[in-house]
This record gives sequence, C-alpha cells and structure tokens, in this order.
Amino acid sequence: MKKKTSLASKLYLALIFIFLYAPIAVMMLYSFNSTSSTYTFGGFSLHWYSEMFADAAAMKSLKNTILLAVCTALIASVLGTLASVGLFNSRNKLYKRAMMTATNIPMMNPEIVTGIAMMLLFVFAGTLVNKSNVLGFWTLLIAHVTFALPYVILNVMPKLKQLDMHVYEAAVDLGCRPVKAFFKVVMPEILTGIITGCVMSFTLSLDDFIISYFTNGPSFQTLPIYIFSMTKKRVKPDMYALSTLMFVVILVLLLLMNIAQNRTERKGKSDAR
Repeated sequence: MKKKTSLASKLYLALIFIFLYAPIAVMMLYSFNSTSSTYTFGGFSLHWYSEMFADAAAMKSLKNTILLAVCTALIASVLGTLASVGLFNSRNKLYKRAMMTATNIPMMNPEIVTGIAMMLLFVFAGTLVNKSNVLGFWTLLIAHVTFALPYVILNVMPKLKQLDMHVYEAAVDLGCRPVKAFFKVVMPEILTGIITGCVMSFTLSLDDFIISYFTNGPSFQTLPIYIFSMTKKRVKPDMYALSTLMFVVILVLLLLMNIAQNRTERKGKSDAR
C-alpha cells in the first residue's frame, strides 16, 4: 500500500512539473528556431538571439527593468532588515501583531487594487506640487519596494527568532558597541534570510506587470510592458530568446543562492559541533 501511495505521489509530482515547465521548454526550443513559425521547427539557429540584441527598444526596456529590479532589491533589503530588527525587538505584542498583519496586506491584496491605488496616490501627490507628468522611474521604484518589502521581512524574521540573543548581549557586555555587535553577531546569522529576500525582491520586480502598468510613465518603460504592447500585433520570436536568457539567469541565480545557503548551514552545524 505504501509503495502504491509513493508511486502515485511521484506521478502526481511529475505531472505538476510537466505542466509548470513544459511551456518554458517549448519557448526555449522555439527561441532557436530558424523560422518565425510557432508550430513548425525549421532547425537550430541563433538568428533570433542576434535579432534580440539588434532591437534597440527591447534592449532599452531590458536595461530599465534590470535597473529597477536592482534598486528595488537593494532598498527593500535594507528597509526590510531594519523593519525586521525593529519588530523583533519590540516588546509590545499588540503593536507587533498589527505590524505583521499590515506587512501581509500587500501580498494578500490583489495586484490590480494595489496598482490602481498607488496610481491615484501618485497622481494626487503630483497635483499637490503642480506636476502633471509625475509617473516614471521613481513612482515605479516606490511601488515595487512597497510590494517587495514584505517578502524581505518574512525571510529575515525567522532568522532573528532562531538567533541566540545571549551572544549579542554578551558582546555588548564585553564592551562592544551595539551597532558593531549587530554587524559582528546578528548580521552573519540573518544574512541568508536577507539574501533570500533580496533575490525574491529582484525576481518579483523583474517580472511584475500589473502594478508597473498603472504606475509607469511614458519616459520609463519596463520589459513586461514592452512585451504587452507587442501582443496587440504579434510577439516576435526574438522575445522567446530574451525570455529564455532571463529564465536561465534567474535559474542560475537561484541555484547559486541555494548552494550558498547549504554551505552556510553546513558550516553552522560544524561550528556547533
């Protein structure tokens, strides 16, 4: 009976992975297609990769997207870490619960509601300062940091709860300044959570469309919005090539992050022994 259950669970898991990654595999395959057909494969070619790099509008949108994602990840990581430390050290349980509930709202709230609400907020703020074209890079950055911040907090908080605060208190008692003690004792222990939150913020910002659609301006266009504008006509295969490169980069980034986390955990276990 156990063997049948195990076989069924493995089959179910295999089907889930097929449904998840089969479309990506097809896209990657047709990014090497020598023709522009989406139903016949004419042979392997790097033609669409060269077309991708020759598309100035696509490359500009890609640069804008990467710039926005990097800025979002860095700012969200710093603010999220500070917020996590502040909430962890708070002794008011009611305040802590209220803040954690507020932290979960951007994740549970529908993106279209968040996007429309932030667009109205930015437009209203623009009218207060008599500025019409207020939407652009900075509004996108604020919006992306807003929805990425909770993911950093929820990754750092468990690491803080696992931390033995007696070590930090001992460092302070022995004459170490609180800031230095934080960077020497606390930071190494929560670094994996910060890195995980940073990578999640980067990937979430990289592929966000709904919130970006409502908070971007004509002066700053991200890649998802650029691709959406192409769907009104026809998505060219060079977008398959670009999407393939982005998928591979994110996959490699996640693998490196997992390897680094495993090494850190093994080192922590060896030090504990």
